[in-house]
Amino acid sequence: MATPVIMPKQGQSVETCLIIKWFKQKGDKVRTGDLLFSYETDKAAFDMESPSDGTLLEIFYGDGSEVPVLENVAILGDEGESVESFVPSAPYKTPEQESEKGVSSGETVISHKPSDVNKESAETRIRISPRAKRFAGKHGLYYGDIMGTGPNGRIICSDIQNALSESDEHPVSTRNRADEFTVQPLSNIRKMIARAMHASLQNSAQLTHHMSADVRNMLEARRKIKERIQSGTAQSDITLNDMICMCLIKALLKFPEMNSHFLGESIKIFNKVHLGIAVDTPRGLMVPVIKNADDMDLVKLSAELKSAAESCKKGSINPELIQSTAASFTVSNLGNYGVEIFTPVVNLPQCAILGVCTIINRPADLGNNTFGFIPYIGLSLTYDHRAVDGGPATIFLREIKDQIEKFMY
Repeated sequence: MATPVIMPKQGQSVETCLIIKWFKQKGDKVRTGDLLFSYETDKAAFDMESPSDGTLLEIFYGDGSEVPVLENVAILGDEGESVESFVPSAPYKTPEQESEKGVSSGETVISHKPSDVNKESAETRIRISPRAKRFAGKHGLYYGDIMGTGPNGRIICSDIQNALSESDEHPVSTRNRADEFTVQPLSNIRKMIARAMHASLQNSAQLTHHMSADVRNMLEARRKIKERIQSGTAQSDITLNDMICMCLIKALLKFPEMNSHFLGESIKIFNKVHLGIAVDTPRGLMVPVIKNADDMDLVKLSAELKSAAESCKKGSINPELIQSTAASFTVSNLGNYGVEIFTPVVNLPQCAILGVCTIINRPADLGNNTFGFIPYIGLSLTYDHRAVDGGPATIFLREIKDQIEKFMY
């Protein structure tokens, strides 16, 4: 029995999703759980797995297609089964069909009046398939003066290929530029991050304070945890980041004004800590939230942090959990990369973000006129000065430092 592959509805506000890449082709046999394609919303990227075993009978939307949620994207079933009843009402075209169209539609015409075409493209959008756009960018080819042979004059891959062949026969400056650089279009995730970061710096008054904390107690706790895991007496691998997040939560409970959103004319102060954690994924930066983190012990918090990070990397995170309004405070840890100091950007409308840096051994007085080296971890607190003054921000950062230095596990 044929089974439709339906574009999921990722969040209440999401109406369409963009297919980024198909990993299977029409006619391929797939099993339940096999990766079919990746797709993006305006907030996150995800992977679509096969809902059943069978043959990929038809693909209704190819790479680069914007698909309404709950629409049939493809059909799985037994070879020879009819797919007519599943065909979506919207026009569709697979990448293979688009390429065939480009080949059969005749010889590509290259415009010899680039100035006229450039003038027109400034006023109207250039129609080009996503695949053709990426192909042109890879070769550093300007496509504004190419006449498309696809539907409604759309530029397709074969048009770009012909244009490159033409440039081989008649070399131009574009060909020379291609040896020096490539132009790659931004993904939706990258565009989203760019807009958010720019808006944050443009629409707030951000200031960063830096402080260091003695982490000898944490390193000793970490050593004991590793020993217990090796001996089989413990299963939970608690990391330094987990410990720091727990210290941060305790500090936020003491300073609730830092656990807040700045709303322009008012400040929303949260009674619970909804902790956002910055996660670096192959698709870009994501910040999932751990709801009610203040209700968790260290073992539970550690498990939730790891689960959220893994869901982001797999593309299975709930979109509602990566919105900036979902978290009351965010932490970003670059210590594993060896970063000694940095300025994290506030995830608006949140009022502050904590940056965690690497550990550096520094000379210090150990007492009784004895000096030695002590491991210190860098802490960078960026806050919105519209909501928080420098004094309270410094005292809050000092509280995080104190919590770290007196940590026991």
